[in-house]
Amino acid sequence: MPLKQATLNGIKRTASSIPEPPRKRHKSEEAAVKDSTPEKEYSIVDRQFYPPEMSNERCAQYNANQIERPIETLEKAQKGTKSERDSIHVYHAVVHWFKCDLRTYDNKALHMASKLAKSHGVPLICMHIISPQDYKAHLTSPVRVDFVLRTLQVLKEDLANLDIPLYVETVNVRKTIPDRIFELCEKWGASHLFCNIEYEVDELRREALMTRKGLERGIAVTAVHDTCVVAPGALKSGSGGQYSVYSPWCRAWIAYLHQHPQHLDLFDPPSPNPKSSREEYNSILETPIPEAPANSTLTPEEKQRFKSLWPPGEHEAHSRLDRFLAEKASKYKETRNFPAANSTAMLSVHFSSGTLSARTAVSRARAANTTTTTRNLDAGDEGIKTWIAELAWRDFYKHVLAHWPYVCMNKPFKPEYTHISWTTPPSLSNDLFTKWCRGQTGYPFIDASMRQLRHTGYMHNRARMCTASFLAKHLLIDWRRGEQYFMRHLIDGDFASNSGGWGFSSSSGVDPQPYFRIFNPTLQGERFDPEGKFIGKWVPELRTVMGGGGGKGGGKKGGKAIHDPYARGAEREAREGGYPRPCVEHRAARAKALERYKEGLGRG
Repeated sequence: MPLKQATLNGIKRTASSIPEPPRKRHKSEEAAVKDSTPEKEYSIVDRQFYPPEMSNERCAQYNANQIERPIETLEKAQKGTKSERDSIHVYHAVVHWFKCDLRTYDNKALHMASKLAKSHGVPLICMHIISPQDYKAHLTSPVRVDFVLRTLQVLKEDLANLDIPLYVETVNVRKTIPDRIFELCEKWGASHLFCNIEYEVDELRREALMTRKGLERGIAVTAVHDTCVVAPGALKSGSGGQYSVYSPWCRAWIAYLHQHPQHLDLFDPPSPNPKSSREEYNSILETPIPEAPANSTLTPEEKQRFKSLWPPGEHEAHSRLDRFLAEKASKYKETRNFPAANSTAMLSVHFSSGTLSARTAVSRARAANTTTTTRNLDAGDEGIKTWIAELAWRDFYKHVLAHWPYVCMNKPFKPEYTHISWTTPPSLSNDLFTKWCRGQTGYPFIDASMRQLRHTGYMHNRARMCTASFLAKHLLIDWRRGEQYFMRHLIDGDFASNSGGWGFSSSSGVDPQPYFRIFNPTLQGERFDPEGKFIGKWVPELRTVMGGGGGKGGGKKGGKAIHDPYARGAEREAREGGYPRPCVEHRAARAKALERYKEGLGRG
């Protein structure tokens, strides 16, 4: 959602490599961006919305606090206008703008809007904007759009039971969204608009502008922190800066919540509207949720499949949370890395769409931790402690996004990693990339993971790490291509978490694995799918290697054959099943990756 004055910085990711012939630019622009060939060859940047890649020099200016961060721009706007916003009289209604917070329970901005409306005896009106251009610019997957639309139907029904209307409209031009929202507020006689903060660059700048522009139209825009359990900026290292390493950050996060337990207090759902609201807003209450935009459609078969796999709404989210805490949480530490075990909460789609708040999950997990009487988040049941620490990663990556906004502007957290030379020519790179996307690399654990993603819109976290590492460090393909592919296919696509995960696996991000640590994909499969059940489920070409069953021991050829059939005596079965040979050889690929990384980082 870039605004005119924010266009330069609201940039999507791109690669960096061979510069094109220079064209004349203003000096300030030259310091901010640079052209690179890969962004055109591989369509990494959608130039309909974003300019070229930010320069490393501009990243350094952010790091040196020489450029105001978008989160600072928004917080300054909110703080600087508070007295003016507070002085605006409440008129005929109060509006809550749903974004990635599609729930009634434990929703801070919704609760504040409802409280203000009730105290003045006026109705609460809710709204959500469908933006096809945002879906395109932000790489939102069609399966996620489908989940959001199905969730909006559940949300609409829940709110209708409280006589609260939910208005959903498609706005085709993304930069007109602020004005359209103001027009709707004026139409409804609403002088107060509430929303929860999103931490991507475009959204922060948009809400900062709306805060000030709203005053010009007599509308108080209030944006509040709610997505994170602890708001970005609340935690400081010993030197007074932002943490860039997870472990000390997590200790500070836990200590902060112990010192400020009110941050785990949950917000009540909105109060019912006056009964007269049903008649007054009947047209909104009876208006159906719009269909998916043309750029986000699914086939009928896909719609039915994803509907079955991913029931929508906050009731389903709470049901999943309850089942996990009752049945799986205590064993989570030992079982979480095994894709075939079905031992995780499967709540990521609900966190990313906001049908479940992270605050609720942490609070409920703490309550379920009955092996300790201290109520401390780092005490008691090992499984629950581990799960809470995993939830904290979501906060961590959003804190990183807010403090180092250039990770949302084409750059890795470590800008020097843009100097790595990826696979060329494009024909070879594209061939390898296609094999990776389709699950045809010849590495069974990698292929099973990629096929799980294509079929379900989801991939297990251990599999995400392995497939990301394989793309960057075996195929030597710019990791940002993989990052985009994930966003275009994941039902739980979340920019901060996805970016953070790819940065970790490619060694270019915050708190990453060292560049010289390169997963052996065969050994990863043996370790985390020892019986080959996960592979057998998603790579049917190799089921005969398992003896047709996938039982303990791995079938006819022994437990290890399915992980490397061509090298472990199952070549005939693999060939007859149509399974490909490995597209690269592990040792050679590892050596080449080390060479490229050292060369790019100047460590050769």
